[in-house]
Amino acid sequence: MLRERALKSVMVVAGLLCLAGIYPLAASLWYWHGTDDIVPMFLSLYVTLGVFLLVAARNPSQHRSLILFAAWSSFAHTAVMLVQAYDGVADRPLLFGMSAILVLIGVPLLALAPAAILIGSGRPQTDRWP
Repeated sequence: MLRERALKSVMVVAGLLCLAGIYPLAASLWYWHGTDDIVPMFLSLYVTLGVFLLVAARNPSQHRSLILFAAWSSFAHTAVMLVQAYDGVADRPLLFGMSAILVLIGVPLLALAPAAILIGSGRPQTDRWP
């Protein structure tokens, strides 16, 4: 019970942090001059992920694959940002801080993710298809 409540809290906080990107996304698209294509693309993905995390927070056990995707994609994005930050430390100091935020989101999501559902054969089944 405590674990599920902690997971719900982490999902809501992560979802709201991702959803907070809607203002910079709208501003970057409104004033876009074709100079930076990457930021609006990443913001659109994170805003969408935020919406789905907020919806999934109601019943996390039914959305295990989304939780794992959010965690592992945070780690993958962090790895790329750290390589970019290391390559040009003076040019991109904010990447280190942003990487830390993504790790602080990914670790609790991965640690608190619901266990896979076991079916009769002992195989884990994460999604139920009709």
